[in-house]
Amino acid sequence: MISTTTPSINGKEIVEYKQIVFGEVITGVNFVKDIGAGLRNFFGGRSEGYEQELISAREEAIREMEARAEQIGANAVVGVDIDYEVLGADNGMLMVTASGTAVIIS
Repeated sequence: MISTTTPSINGKEIVEYKQIVFGEVITGVNFVKDIGAGLRNFFGGRSEGYEQELISAREEAIREMEARAEQIGANAVVGVDIDYEVLGADNGMLMVTASGTAVIIS
């Protein structure tokens, strides 16, 4: 499965546009990561715990989007967009959404 942020794939022809597909992941933010991030915020530095959480959530959202594209017979997704949101009363949840247009390429 090829997924790209561009509207086309170099060297490939889009022979059919299927539909827009999505992959969504909502994950809770860990209390221990919050403590570590707070300390890094105070002392400076990167929050590796949060960074890894973002990477994992993004990769899972892309995998889910690609799986949904495959379910409808597509072999590529073009125009991919990734969005991040925080949810919950205390902003304790992270939502990552991947969306794009499922297509058949030759």
